[in-house]
Amino acid sequence: MSVGCGIDVHQNLIVASIRKSSNDEEVETREFNAYTSSLKRLREWCKSESVTHVAMESTGVYWKPVFNVLEEDFEVILVNARHVKNVPGNKTDKKDSR
Repeated sequence: MSVGCGIDVHQNLIVASIRKSSNDEEVETREFNAYTSSLKRLREWCKSESVTHVAMESTGVYWKPVFNVLEEDFEVILVNARHVKNVPGNKTDKKDSR
């Protein structure tokens, strides 16, 4: 079974959500800063949750350090930010990561 992590990337803040089951209510969201040590904590959290795939917006250049830290351990999928912005409802970092 594949487990996914959605990531919303900002200059100084990374918001990541992992779905704990097929139930939409069971989603855990955590925030990380953009420092390498924090991105490594993100990687370890994803490993501990058996994540196989990571999806994130390719916003500016901010996605590159996140990609570099995660690419060895996960299949990283870059999503066009224009496509994500079309998701209905009020836009928040937590919703973007989900």
